[in-house]
Amino acid sequence: MAVRTPDPDPDPEEEFGGFGDAAPLPGNPAWLSDVELEEARRRLPMLYVEAIPVRTDGSGQVTALGALLRSTPLGEITRTIVSGRVRYGETIRDALFRHVENDLGPMAFPLLPASPAPFAVAEYFPIPGVSAFHDDRQHAVSLAFVVPVTGTCEPRQDALEVTWFSPEEAASDALSADMEGGRGTLLRQALAHLGLLR
Repeated sequence: MAVRTPDPDPDPEEEFGGFGDAAPLPGNPAWLSDVELEEARRRLPMLYVEAIPVRTDGSGQVTALGALLRSTPLGEITRTIVSGRVRYGETIRDALFRHVENDLGPMAFPLLPASPAPFAVAEYFPIPGVSAFHDDRQHAVSLAFVVPVTGTCEPRQDALEVTWFSPEEAASDALSADMEGGRGTLLRQALAHLGLLR
């Protein structure tokens, strides 16, 4: 069954979770109205960033990976990771910082390098089966990053909680099945990138 992937970034240029009546803010022609966004989604791949938050020990070894627990508009409970669109004129680093703060709160304190490099590029398609990743709304290209966080993570927006999993738990089939839009595959790619997939 296809799960609608909510967009966790309810900024004024886009709708919250696929719903709402956001209008462009005056003075910024780069922001899109709901109608303009839907038209763009029908014609263009959208650029996203995704972040898997991690906790590390004193030697920099990853000890836990974070996933968000969300309730969809249909009442389903799913797990996901930090994600959202890159705005026109925004750097990848700024987009990552904004989405981590939006989803995990201003006290998460992400450690972002000056020039972040993705561990994977994921392509989401509206038609299931084209790739491991699916989004009913659009064709999206997502740059995926592992982001260490050192502060307190308080879920915001539509997230119910942030759950921390050991690398072994994060690699489990059960967690992968709970992740929306194929993001369980992305979680396993992150573990492989970190040398933690056994």
